[in-house]
Amino acid sequence: MDTDVIIIGSGAGGGTIARALAEAGLNILILERGDYLPREWGNWDARTVFAEHRYHTDEQWRDQDGKPFSPVTGYHVGGNTKFYGAAVLRRREKDFHPRQHRDGVTPAWPISYADLAPFYDQAEGWYFTHGTAGSDPTEPPRNPYPYPPFPHEEDVALVDKALREMGLHPFPLPLALHRLEDDPQHSPCVRCPTCDGFPCMLHAKGDAEVCGIAPALRHSGVRLLTGQRVRRLQSSSDGCRVESVETDQGRFSAHLVVLAAGAVNSAALLLASANKQHPQGLANRSDQVGRNYMCHLNSACMAIKPGRENRTIFQKTLAINDFYNDSGDADYPYPLGHIQSLGKITPALLHAQQPLLPIPASAWTASHSVDWWLTTEDLPDPDNRVTLDPDGDIRLYWNPKNRESHQRLCRKWRQILHQVGFFAVFFQPMDISATAHQVGTCRFGKDPTTSVLDPFCKAHDLDNLYVVDASFMPSISAVNPSLTIIANALRVGAQISARFATGMP
Repeated sequence: MDTDVIIIGSGAGGGTIARALAEAGLNILILERGDYLPREWGNWDARTVFAEHRYHTDEQWRDQDGKPFSPVTGYHVGGNTKFYGAAVLRRREKDFHPRQHRDGVTPAWPISYADLAPFYDQAEGWYFTHGTAGSDPTEPPRNPYPYPPFPHEEDVALVDKALREMGLHPFPLPLALHRLEDDPQHSPCVRCPTCDGFPCMLHAKGDAEVCGIAPALRHSGVRLLTGQRVRRLQSSSDGCRVESVETDQGRFSAHLVVLAAGAVNSAALLLASANKQHPQGLANRSDQVGRNYMCHLNSACMAIKPGRENRTIFQKTLAINDFYNDSGDADYPYPLGHIQSLGKITPALLHAQQPLLPIPASAWTASHSVDWWLTTEDLPDPDNRVTLDPDGDIRLYWNPKNRESHQRLCRKWRQILHQVGFFAVFFQPMDISATAHQVGTCRFGKDPTTSVLDPFCKAHDLDNLYVVDASFMPSISAVNPSLTIIANALRVGAQISARFATGMP
């Protein structure tokens, strides 16, 4: 067997661990369901991206009532990092421990922040991360950022100043973008308005293709096969190992298999791989595969100031965590969540998402708004889960927790924005189709009866299967999950490399 490791998926987890294992000298086969995302003018066209959904899958999943919906997800080299807003925040130290919320208590992780901290450092270096250490009052202990923060443009700077005068603590949003602030003429990133939610035509976004797959492929022992939809993992006769990976194009084998297809699709693949030895699904002796699906409670926000036109081009530079650990209200001693500025909503983008709004109204509204993204933590619930219908289609059960906390966060933010001079504030909550922050479904832990993976993300039930996408998370926190996925993939990659170094594939 010439292949050491097969990696299924090339997103934040798969792309990162591919580079880590390539640098350790392993022979790797990467199987990606999609293809390279084409570099074309449509990458920067709001209608192409948000109305036509050219780069998103046309498949449909079903909700708990059997109603079909189109998930906002895409299958490309680099996975959904091709579209992410590149906000990369570390989990808070408290997020690794049980936390009391309005709707329940989050579980403890089997690792601590200190265990992950050196891999956060490495992840920020690999992914061109900009920020200012010490500026976020809730951040955990850390080393300085590799790159300086993105400076605010005028209208964002005015909001930053007003928030500080109110006693709040805004800080530069950490961003994974290849930007050279001291040499903008030669900078890959040009601070364009088509970043958040758009693919980057310049390959200046710190995504998993640019920072993971491309460096991995510079090693002679690495192969990437695109258009390879994995249908099944076949286990050995004793059920203790993955023996082969079956795609529409053929069957592949390796000493070790790393699954990184995303929290929904990884769970679906394990369930679809049920056999005599694993009747409930591969690695599912605990009946936990697919369970505890979580997705952030997210809302987009437009704050309108009629007397001032917002000329900001690159708006996504500011964040607020003043309500991350506590609401600040005596009658509600629970966390509310995280707030960050959103990529600028342009007239074209607003019209693409609200086509019934007349074009002049779209143009005026977008040109007078400052835009925000509000995030509240969802809580694990075993009944929120991924299952397969008899025809093999994905069914997603999701009844999010902490709705009241999210509503309070939105109300509090509206009050603050009114106080700093915004006349009208509108919110648009995200629904079940907004799956970008999907986590859970294969939680890691020390107890094989209550978790799917061990603390190094190896399946309890199989000797050679690891999972390194967001499936492993027992809780989601209220910050973007990408950096934690990347850091954990580096941590697991170090463990796998050590395993091969000792001759134990």
